[in-house]
Amino acid sequence: MPVNRCILHDIHTLAGFYDELTRQLAFPVHFGRNLDALWDVLTSEVEGPFEIIWEGMDMARDGLGADFDRLVALLDEVAAEREDFTFIRR
Repeated sequence: MPVNRCILHDIHTLAGFYDELTRQLAFPVHFGRNLDALWDVLTSEVEGPFEIIWEGMDMARDGLGADFDRLVALLDEVAAEREDFTFIRR
């Protein structure tokens, strides 16, 4: 089965992060663009296997501030929850 791949780069805002995930992983229209909704979609609505590759994380950290740590923690938790999801940092 092919892996659904989402490659994030040039992420500087929370809106940009949500925009890219929504576009590349075909999130449902009801996605609420917050951490709780992100958890719900990634753990139950995105068909696996899939991976998120986040390139340029150092630059993203500067733009996202405190949201950066929350997003990374959530993606790590999703990876622990789902055997068919991989989070790759670059």
